[in-house]
Amino acid sequence: MLDDHVTIEKKKFSVGITALYTMIIFVVVAFAAYNLLKSFGLRELHTVAKGLEGASIELFDMGDGVVVRDENLPEGHVIYKDEEYKFNEDLIVILVMGIDKETVNEIGGQSWEAVEGSYLSGGQADALFLLLLDPHKKDVNMITINRNTMAEVDVWDEEGNYRGILTEQIALQHGYGDGGEESCLRQVKAVSRLFQGIPIHAYAAVSMDAIPEMNDAIGGVELEVLDDIIYPEYDMDLHKGDTVTLMGEKAYWYVRLRNENIFDSNSLRQERQRQYITALAGKAKEASAEDIRVAIELYQILEKYMTTDLNLKSYTYLASEAVNYKFDSTHMYSLEGQVMQGNRFEEFYPDRDGMQDLLIKLFYEKV
Repeated sequence: MLDDHVTIEKKKFSVGITALYTMIIFVVVAFAAYNLLKSFGLRELHTVAKGLEGASIELFDMGDGVVVRDENLPEGHVIYKDEEYKFNEDLIVILVMGIDKETVNEIGGQSWEAVEGSYLSGGQADALFLLLLDPHKKDVNMITINRNTMAEVDVWDEEGNYRGILTEQIALQHGYGDGGEESCLRQVKAVSRLFQGIPIHAYAAVSMDAIPEMNDAIGGVELEVLDDIIYPEYDMDLHKGDTVTLMGEKAYWYVRLRNENIFDSNSLRQERQRQYITALAGKAKEASAEDIRVAIELYQILEKYMTTDLNLKSYTYLASEAVNYKFDSTHMYSLEGQVMQGNRFEEFYPDRDGMQDLLIKLFYEKV
């Protein structure tokens, strides 16, 4: 039984760790990459996900020096704060979704239950990340998207009739679908629209059930606890400042639990998630380099818990490139904005200026 001041609802937990799994794919498949597949994989990755064909990025017009369309500029070029930039067309963008099979949503009067025989729930995409592979700078950037971000979401009713676009928490978009490819593609479209039409080339939806198995395959993860996590019923008694090695279910709960009586507790949990991602990614890469069997095991574990439109050729290209790319805490970003209490749930409103700066920083290059 929880203390009176602490409330935990499983359906409101988020994942936050799933971006790491795609990183591990890069490391694992690198050991089995074939040069013959590499060129084909690159070509396929530069094809945007279904539903985004013909889409183009449109920066905000806020009267601060941004020129989106100017006949005197080459295509894809903009003027931002008196400097010229061009869109990085070689950038590869992957949407990673964290799916919890225990999640049950009530959206528009309907309840999305777990799909029989599947790890997908058809409910919320509780964690959303954009992975950006930049072949020019040889780095990987990650953008964390607050699950409560208020965004334009395509809505369907119980009978599958399209109701139009409503402003809702972006995590709900995944629920308006079958819990599989359909839900993923709709989530891709919503995230692209949130980021002013950015191209998204692939997606990966991963079940958080993989966390304990992945964690233990590399011997656990050592880190310094960022805040008190005291839940006896989950055998969690961690205190801020403790140095611990997370094993099994403890790793699962470290990235999942949050005190919902604290306002904006999701932001506190996201800090733990970023910390864990960085630590696990580093150790996974190190362990895989020392023993090929670890890399193979990690890939086999991940494969059981993921649905994606990436194929072997795409994996091979990503692995051969990203294994040598830079990725650490300095390459992790999140949207600036304000959290407000809605009628029932917290709502996050991104700052337009901050989003514009992020788009320019990560998707454009100075001419």
